[in-house]
Amino acid sequence: MPPVGMHGGAFHGRGRFLTEEEKVAQPRVTRDLLVRIGSQLRPYWRQLLLALVCVCLSSVLALYPSILTGRIIDEGLIAGDVSALVRLICLSFGVTLAANLIGVLESWLNAWISQHVTFDLRNRMFRHLERMPQRFFTSTSQGDIITRMTSDIDGVESIIANTFTSILSNGITLAAAIAAMMRKDVTMAAVGMLVIPLFVIPTRRAGKTRWSLTREAQDCNDRINGILGETLSVSGQLLVKLFGREDYEYGRYVEENRKMISWHIRERMAGRWFRVALSTFSNIGPMLIYLAGGILLARGGTSLTVGDISVLVLLLGKMYGPVNQLLNIQVDWIRSMALFSRIFGYLDMPVGIEDAPDAVPVPGACEEAVTFEHVSFSYEKDKPVLRDVSFSLPRGKSVAIVGPSGAGKSTIVSLLPRLYDVSAGSVRVNGVDVRKLRLESLRARIGIVTQDTYLFNGTIRDNLLYARPDASEEDLVSACRKANIYDMISRLPEGFDTLVGNRGLELSGGERQRISIARVLLRDPEVLIFDEATSSLDSISEEAIQQAIAPLVRTRTSILIAHRLSTILAADEILVVSGGRIVQRGTHRELLAAGGVYAELYRTQFGRTEAA
Repeated sequence: MPPVGMHGGAFHGRGRFLTEEEKVAQPRVTRDLLVRIGSQLRPYWRQLLLALVCVCLSSVLALYPSILTGRIIDEGLIAGDVSALVRLICLSFGVTLAANLIGVLESWLNAWISQHVTFDLRNRMFRHLERMPQRFFTSTSQGDIITRMTSDIDGVESIIANTFTSILSNGITLAAAIAAMMRKDVTMAAVGMLVIPLFVIPTRRAGKTRWSLTREAQDCNDRINGILGETLSVSGQLLVKLFGREDYEYGRYVEENRKMISWHIRERMAGRWFRVALSTFSNIGPMLIYLAGGILLARGGTSLTVGDISVLVLLLGKMYGPVNQLLNIQVDWIRSMALFSRIFGYLDMPVGIEDAPDAVPVPGACEEAVTFEHVSFSYEKDKPVLRDVSFSLPRGKSVAIVGPSGAGKSTIVSLLPRLYDVSAGSVRVNGVDVRKLRLESLRARIGIVTQDTYLFNGTIRDNLLYARPDASEEDLVSACRKANIYDMISRLPEGFDTLVGNRGLELSGGERQRISIARVLLRDPEVLIFDEATSSLDSISEEAIQQAIAPLVRTRTSILIAHRLSTILAADEILVVSGGRIVQRGTHRELLAAGGVYAELYRTQFGRTEAA
């Protein structure tokens, strides 16, 4: 049985071909898709127009030296006219130089356009991902997200810079070459073009093969990115070390890397055999022209000259080149459409949680700051997490939510800033359903300190100012004093400019947690939520934080999720959650006297704490 990765998907076998489902998923080149691709280029239509002119000029001028070759042979070499020979050679050189210089401008324009289009796509993708709901990031592989943002969009840059331009330039060159050959001699042109139908046979086979291999290589790349994102992150690497799974993870990576090599070798070889077939067929045409031309010259009665035959052969080469390129592009076209389809697929994902058209700012204070009314919620259909949860939190009061693990405590507070939306019922802030409030205004009023403290790789100052960029030095000091972390910061040689390291791991867990609390306090929210905020602290740090939390809880609207008795006692009311429902509510003494879930939690978790 193939091993299953940490991100859930089973590894694919090396000899696997496209399933019927994958064949159906192959992108269809529709008018809407092409129009949408064109819309990405529309802002740069002036540059595109100039690039089009450059492509036309360079393609036509590139043919002219081949046409001049016939005159060089007939008028210069055979006729022995040195003056004409020099003149024609200089003209040919000048035309070639002009075509190359225009080609340089064309390349610069292509690079400029492609870079700006991918710049726009990256920005749109990043903005869209920022607006995606929390559920998207908990259910989607990090490797898949990174692949869309990096290699997929990088692939689009190559498509715009090379594929589209190649189609245009080769198409123009092919048309011009055919016109020039027909003008020289229709019969000889027809002889040379007899081989063209043979090019289609290897192209169709190579197209199917390369589509299969490209799809497999892309899937393998997603899995490799997933392994890297999981095992080389701070938390993932720590887990790997603690459980001694280095060899296992190395084996997973080597196996996927081996598969990637296999797919790429097969893709390269599929292209190689494709080019061998095309090269073989492209050599038949010139042989036929030499044969037919030689017979006509030998028999006489033809206006063709040696120079004309040479021109026809050269033009045929100029024609076969674009045919080869266009047929090869047809193979790559599938991958190009696949990349655009993957990117558009992400951009088309519904944001889910966004401002309603008639959304309003959070209104002024009212008696009931937070209200949950018959709230139900589920992450997956038919698997409810919360069931008919109702409670009100008056302004300036506090409520503690307790219960066994998995009861739904953190889910309740996640609904308040609309990290998720309710499945039924409503959550109101200052009397207004949060779904009718502007997200920016709503989240500006709510501050959350979570158990999983996250600090960016920067200075303490950078992490604090993330909450309020315009905060003054006095504001920083005040917030840190309230969180009982200022004394520690002031003892550091660099003070607020001390680097915290990746995820803040240069600091202790308690220090990271207190900086996180100071960051929220700096934002000065109306509603404070502490979701297991003291769980990572030692007893001394916890006492310091409790001294900071206690006055905040007495003066601000607060929600506390905690297992520790000292935190719960500071709340005005305690809600006991079990199985997604509020099963008990009241003060500490009332709940102890009533028995039930709270009393059991107290005996198993709080008794030792209180005794201590």
